[in-house]
Amino acid sequence: MAARWATPIKDREEARKTLNPMGLAFHICWFLGAIFAILGLIAGAMDRALGLEPLYWLLLAIAAFLAGIPMLVTWALAMNFLGIGGKGKE
Repeated sequence: MAARWATPIKDREEARKTLNPMGLAFHICWFLGAIFAILGLIAGAMDRALGLEPLYWLLLAIAAFLAGIPMLVTWALAMNFLGIGGKGKE
């Protein structure tokens, strides 16, 4: 069975079905990054370890934010191209 991205996209609805999970994955990464950053700030303010040291919470937040960037860029470019293609056909 071929992967979704192995074959060309035929229409806009198929493209949206492929891109919606990517946008959702970016939001999940961003949300996790925000939670990790808040935990790091709280742990640093209390001067205690909340499971991990504050520095490690902040490093996890940075990693989560960075993991979401490629998904966001891919989603944004694809949506832009879909919008440009839709305007060109009208």
